[in-house]
Amino acid sequence: MSSTNGRRDGHIQGRESHEKPIPPSVSRGTVVLAATPIGNVADASKRLVELLQSADLVAAEDTRRLYDLANRLGVRVSGRVMAYHDHNERRMADPILDQVRDGACVLVVSDAGMPTINDPGMAIVRRAIERGIPVTCAPGPSAVLDALALSGLPTDRFCYEGFLPRRRQERLRHLRALRSEERTMVFYETPHRIDQAMQDLQEVFGSDRLMALCRELTKDHEQIRRGTVGDIVRSLQEDPPRGEMVLVVAGASALEARRNDPEAMDDRQLADLARELARSEGLRLKEAISRVAAEHPLADGRLPNRKRLYALAVEEDKED
Repeated sequence: MSSTNGRRDGHIQGRESHEKPIPPSVSRGTVVLAATPIGNVADASKRLVELLQSADLVAAEDTRRLYDLANRLGVRVSGRVMAYHDHNERRMADPILDQVRDGACVLVVSDAGMPTINDPGMAIVRRAIERGIPVTCAPGPSAVLDALALSGLPTDRFCYEGFLPRRRQERLRHLRALRSEERTMVFYETPHRIDQAMQDLQEVFGSDRLMALCRELTKDHEQIRRGTVGDIVRSLQEDPPRGEMVLVVAGASALEARRNDPEAMDDRQLADLARELARSEGLRLKEAISRVAAEHPLADGRLPNRKRLYALAVEEDKED
């Protein structure tokens, strides 16, 4: 696709004069990360419109979506446009910054929301900092903050975890590492993985943990499902959602955090706990060890070594 001034997308030319008039909100020799609407085009800021009209170079995650946004805003993109995405952001960071050094205003936009937040942009920010080149933000829509605000869960302390891992074992390990997290947690998830992701959330955090599933944020069909993890799992079976989702999950209570603290018990204490569980519930020792290991993951989400726990438990039995 060619940009509106006839130059080919992705082509970074040499030094040029950057003399066209620009509004006060656009700075020469600066990289500007600009948030774009996440659903409702009316959320585009006046500053974003000015930047699209006046920036010398627009680095866009998807150039087709950029032009579609510009058309809906009634904006003519006068600067060069290039694709800047996950596959080329490191390679293109310095050529782009060379243009900034020569006085260009470079606008970086993703398909929706703020660049660098699960979107391209971090490479150019890091290199700009290393090279002493100014970088700033034109803030705006954010799916993370919108979902957090609408969830009804505590917002004074929260952590953003991005997309959950695709592979189930990695996902379980990631979630186990968060069992003692007391802050509200925010995740992204896709429609084809939401069922399994929710089953894993239920397995790790339990059915009673409060949460919200937010979809189609700022759009006509925006939907917020609030309740326990168990409630949301059931709602997915009755009414499968479409579109990308934001999951907001309550943090652990202080009591849960202490109980789930991976540093709370060493292997010998876990082995003793398994022996006690086996005796009180009439379980085989191996079964009790499996339960204890699953309920007490290590700090990185891995499970304790069951063979070691079994050996320690047998050793204790012999001493008794």
